[in-house]
Amino acid sequence: MTTVFGSVSVGDKLPPLGYDVTPTTVVLGALASRDWRPMHHDHKFATERNGVRDIFLNTPNQAAWFERYITDWTGPRGRIGRMRFRMHDSIFPGDRMMFSGDVVDTVIDETGQGWVSLDIQLTAADRPCTSCTARVALPSDPSDNPWSLRGDGWRP
Repeated sequence: MTTVFGSVSVGDKLPPLGYDVTPTTVVLGALASRDWRPMHHDHKFATERNGVRDIFLNTPNQAAWFERYITDWTGPRGRIGRMRFRMHDSIFPGDRMMFSGDVVDTVIDETGQGWVSLDIQLTAADRPCTSCTARVALPSDPSDNPWSLRGDGWRP
């Protein structure tokens, strides 16, 4: 499925995404981003040296989950132009991550590209953990592809 620009309106809600975090989720995310810091794989270090309850998701792992959440909604032709997030609390094994999002703006730029601005929240056990804003290029119709934009045509 591909989300097209004309089908999106300010106030639209993105479908929620839930995921049960395991130690493997945390460790594989750290390994994939070459983050060897022990608080992402060593329970004893995390709890005794850092004073947290367990190992926890690192920043690149969270970024990847936000990207997945956005592209699950847009489909393969949606293209993230910008994404910023702020972490407020950690995500631990045993938590159920819940992503929710809202469309907060839609605009067509001077090149004719349709852009959607999103506010996204990541919670775990009703704790607000991370907030994210993103600007995403959407195709104007099923045959359009923002991934074909190059040079001056791509203005994220």
